[in-house]
Amino acid sequence: MKLDPDVELLLEKMRESGEPSLDQLSIEDARRAYVQNSERLGGPVVDVALVQDVAASGPAGPIPLRLYRPHGLAAHDAPALIYIHGGGWVIGGIESHDKVCRQLADRAGCAVVSIDYRLAPEHPAPAGAVDAIAALQWIAEHADDLGLDRTRLAVGGDSAGGSLSAVTAISARDAGIELRAQILIYPGTDNRATAWQYPSRVHNAGFPPLTRPMMEYFLDKFLPDEAAAENWRVSPLLAASLEGVAPTLVITGGADVLHDEGLLYADRLDDAGVAVIRRNFPGMIHGFIEMSGVLTAAREALSTIAFYLRERFGA
Repeated sequence: MKLDPDVELLLEKMRESGEPSLDQLSIEDARRAYVQNSERLGGPVVDVALVQDVAASGPAGPIPLRLYRPHGLAAHDAPALIYIHGGGWVIGGIESHDKVCRQLADRAGCAVVSIDYRLAPEHPAPAGAVDAIAALQWIAEHADDLGLDRTRLAVGGDSAGGSLSAVTAISARDAGIELRAQILIYPGTDNRATAWQYPSRVHNAGFPPLTRPMMEYFLDKFLPDEAAAENWRVSPLLAASLEGVAPTLVITGGADVLHDEGLLYADRLDDAGVAVIRRNFPGMIHGFIEMSGVLTAAREALSTIAFYLRERFGA
């Protein structure tokens, strides 16, 4: 796989820095480093009209949320993207994806609600899925209080958050919550051991930041019981049916280890009669949506997502 020139330059600078990869760090240090990387690579902090921290009620206690409202958005009945961050179910949070959420709110002209779900190893699978599902249900029930339009909600996320978004969209269908869209950014949809046979898992496993050692670092903590990967809340590719889930935008990177399972999930959606748009970014590595400060393709991807959301919310 030929890497995008922007990616080649970024990886060269990463090598020259001598900084250890996250899989060589403790959980606490990896979480701090992830936030620092996001701050360094994520571009400017986009100004928005409102940033408000609230909390949803969850089965294991309060689930922290952060509400973003861009300038010019109506105070009531606003469309909203419910965003679920990436980080291998182990790192990441509201702060690591603050810049992404601000950019999406500004570009799409909608509210964004970021979910801070429980992380492994303190809370292994399926705790994150339980929180994401509960948060969506709470947001839908309290839409009026948040100034949101319950009939114009979407869910989206990157990597682990893409997986959780797929799971949450399935749960929303089953709960009778009609979503306008789901945005799956290089989602991890198959966490079984057999997934290592996918060609992208083989050929792209050496490209940082999501190398095979990094994936093993995450999965060891997220899935101490490997049998849990057979559950659709952990591997949404295994869901019994995807019929009736929200229209979908699937974004993949050509040099991403998760490339193939994103496409496989899009195939399953197609087979179920779900309207799917696929957008692949050749030569892009995993995590590129968080690197808009250094990758042109990241800015293009954010614009693609914003355009799609505007179309879906206006429908």
